[in-house]
Amino acid sequence: MVRICLTADPANFPGCIDDADAVTRSVPAGVHSVRFDGLPRGGYAVAVIHDENGNAKLDTFAGIPREGFGFSRNPAVRFGPPRFEAARFTLDGGAQTQQVRMRYIF
Repeated sequence: MVRICLTADPANFPGCIDDADAVTRSVPAGVHSVRFDGLPRGGYAVAVIHDENGNAKLDTFAGIPREGFGFSRNPAVRFGPPRFEAARFTLDGGAQTQQVRMRYIF
């Protein structure tokens, strides 16, 4: 499964744990695009994980992801996930496409 979280709340990026307004989706790993309709204008960020074992979380070993992950705008990832601002994009009313590059460390 691929799990996707779209949020406008910097405090809940990338996990979307306590964000009642976050939009989350789980799709089969073979699906290559997901559409989010009806979003209001504003700034958003997307986090994606390839949940290979279906446990609904990003598995890590010593803090290093063991499953694939990616973020909107494909920011550099060094020690931990990027900040919201690095992954933030703005919806201004028109359709927009974000191509998320999945990264695999193991």
